[in-house]
Amino acid sequence: MKTLGEVIRRLRKEHNLSQEALAAQYGMSRATISGIENNTIPEVGIRKVEAILNGFGYELTAVARPTKRPTLDLLKKDSFHG
Repeated sequence: MKTLGEVIRRLRKEHNLSQEALAAQYGMSRATISGIENNTIPEVGIRKVEAILNGFGYELTAVARPTKRPTLDLLKKDSFHG
């Protein structure tokens, strides 16, 4: 979420929007936008975040992460054969 808030802040600033203007555009409070950007609200609706990102021409996607980290031996083996 931290990175997501940073992305939304960057996009908002690139579009010269205040937190108040962005909040009004999506029917949210300025405090909600601030909380999203600063990762200070305990929960934010995924639809709210998705709406903001879509408005800036982005989409929210999920990316699988490795279930376990590779060992040093595996990394050495992969780089040797890669």
